[in-house]
Amino acid sequence: MLELSVEAPAKINLHLEVLGLRADGFHELAMVMQSIDLVDELVLQPSADGAISLSCDKPGLPTDGSNLIVKAAELLKVRAGLPELGARIELRKRIPVGAGLAGGSSDAAAALVGLNILWGLEFSPTELQSMAARLGSDVPFCLPGGTQLCFGRGERLEALVPACPALAVLLIKHPDASVSTPWAYGRCREQRGRSYLSGEEAFERRREALRRGALVQALRMGGPLPPLRNDLQAVVEPEVASVHSGLSLLRRLPDTLAVAMSGSGPSLFGLFADRQQALAAQAQLAAQLAEEGFASWVCGFRRAGAMLVG
Repeated sequence: MLELSVEAPAKINLHLEVLGLRADGFHELAMVMQSIDLVDELVLQPSADGAISLSCDKPGLPTDGSNLIVKAAELLKVRAGLPELGARIELRKRIPVGAGLAGGSSDAAAALVGLNILWGLEFSPTELQSMAARLGSDVPFCLPGGTQLCFGRGERLEALVPACPALAVLLIKHPDASVSTPWAYGRCREQRGRSYLSGEEAFERRREALRRGALVQALRMGGPLPPLRNDLQAVVEPEVASVHSGLSLLRRLPDTLAVAMSGSGPSLFGLFADRQQALAAQAQLAAQLAEEGFASWVCGFRRAGAMLVG
């Protein structure tokens, strides 16, 4: 029987700027997102019963219709007009859940990529992007991945060319920590709402400032990184103990190029020139990370998002 495997990489935010509120009630964002090689894997097989069956090696993760993988599969079936399509999907979970790393969004993107091929649907990348935007704000980025400027809710993508330098990441997260994304944006609005921009003209000026700014130039040219900006970090760090303590640990390391929170948290990361330095930093912090209960991973930047294995 035909079987396909699809990789679903995590992402980190190298820049997250909350510009203001949109007419639809969502926040208008200006971001730089980066794929990393912490990867879930989906194994797909067709089935003849018209059902979408999802299993996972992580106990407790929902595998019913609330899972974005199942939602992605059902959306593909509706768009194709073929309700008889079925699949058995096995999720091998490596990205921590609820971590600000877009694990669920990346899994959904991988389902779109894999099932489009498994079922022979031949939807174009543009059509898959349209479906991805219906599933969630991060799903469109997770399709192409790499290094992207992301605007709107995150669905408007502009790839950085040439590709970002091959930096390494020390990623840490406390297993018991969680941050509600709606709560984080709500707190951001409470604290910063008076300074929000209004209107497309003002939004576009900030987008252009990011396109021409120090971070994008450093990523393109390989120069020194400026301090990273995450407007949600400014509201989460004072109120979530593990975010505050984890950032403090990372900031003490001597070789970090930059330190930040990813998304709405609670995952945190330091950037390094290469994997050897990141591994050395992980070893240097090992005792303190263990004492405070943090899990850690050393990852590299990745130049693609969801894609077939092999």
